[in-house]
Amino acid sequence: MPWTAGERLQAGKYVIDQVLGQGGFGITYKALHVELNQKVVIKTPNEYLSHDPEYDKYVERFIQEGRTLARLSQDPHPHIVGVIDLFKEGAIHCLVMNFVPGENLFETVRRRGGLTEAEIVPCIRQIGEALAMVHQAGLVHRDAHPGNIMLRSINKAVLIDFGIAKELVPKTLSSKDIAGNKGFAPYEQMSSGSREPTVDIYCLAATLYYAVTGQRPTTSLARKLDDISLIPPKQINPSISDRLNQAILKGMALESKDRPQSMQVWLAMLEEPKATLPPPVDRVHRKEVVRPKAKLNSEAIPEKPATKSPRIIPWRWLVGVLFSYLLIGYFLAVSNAPYIAVAVAWAVAWAAAVGWAAAVVGASAWAAVVAVAGTVAAVGAVAGTVAGAVWVLVLVLVPAVAWTGDELRKSFSKVHTFLILASTSSLGLGLGWLGHRIFNTGS
Repeated sequence: MPWTAGERLQAGKYVIDQVLGQGGFGITYKALHVELNQKVVIKTPNEYLSHDPEYDKYVERFIQEGRTLARLSQDPHPHIVGVIDLFKEGAIHCLVMNFVPGENLFETVRRRGGLTEAEIVPCIRQIGEALAMVHQAGLVHRDAHPGNIMLRSINKAVLIDFGIAKELVPKTLSSKDIAGNKGFAPYEQMSSGSREPTVDIYCLAATLYYAVTGQRPTTSLARKLDDISLIPPKQINPSISDRLNQAILKGMALESKDRPQSMQVWLAMLEEPKATLPPPVDRVHRKEVVRPKAKLNSEAIPEKPATKSPRIIPWRWLVGVLFSYLLIGYFLAVSNAPYIAVAVAWAVAWAAAVGWAAAVVGASAWAAVVAVAGTVAAVGAVAGTVAGAVWVLVLVLVPAVAWTGDELRKSFSKVHTFLILASTSSLGLGLGWLGHRIFNTGS
């Protein structure tokens, strides 16, 4: 007789809350772990099966697999329910597991309908990885249907309620109480209690079918005995990818030999193909594919012109040069220099010298310093400016012109470099002189 609410087990360690589920093989209770103040699930064999000839084998398997699950819980998997305790209450063996809050996949699909591929595939992958670890431990879940997959949150699922010992069908059960959920189990599990990993692959693929279509798949027994075809999931939900459609159909192959033989292989079918880059071309190969020049009439085969790199103008340094020469022009105007033409000629000569140094010598810092110092000294002599002001201009011009000429040389020829620097310096001189005349008119 099932335990009732408030009944205490293990000298009050556990208190029964309610019955969560009851089937031909066992009963599942929700209970309270008093010492930890924690909700738990207690799974037991059905007591009324105690007179069945196979009952002792069933209990033995129940205990053996319960201990194995307890060992797995010592190194817990985030997507497998944890086993807390295994004990005997009177003549009844009990397996205590963590209580997982949330709703199961059955409830979610009933509430929302078919789920999108993007939200359900990560959950199925989590359950598949959990089952792969279970298989490595020598176990098969045999009951990974939507009712045993709890969705704790978006993209987070937990596998619960292992179908312990379901291959041992007590003779006292009717034919309707066959092991496994008949809508999601392969026919070899329901007919002979198969414990191969391919059982879980079929069940999980059928669960994915239900999740994306919102419809239960045709049962494996109907397909086997009545030759009823399985409707491809993409025919029901055209929005799923061809890759997912094929993975489901392959996992639900009627014969176990036609399914992937390991959970890892089936999970790989769910992965999106990775974009592959072409292998790098070896330099030797690149040389070999260069089109040879034609020897006839001494004409070469025209080759495709190389792509020109964009020309870069060092605006920051060029503005610095312009501003520096603007100051020189201003000082010339302040001193009423009668030889402005000579000063401009010196500026042009300086620009030519720096342009040549930048284009030919490689913008040697010493060449730039000599050119700048000579030019500014000459301008200062002609204009009669104060020596301190002149040397301030030297300090400004030296780095600006040196780096400007070097940067221009990378994108322009020596002639263009000269023209750019000469025009910039001349423009600066003119603007400086004109600015002084405008702002000091009438003073």
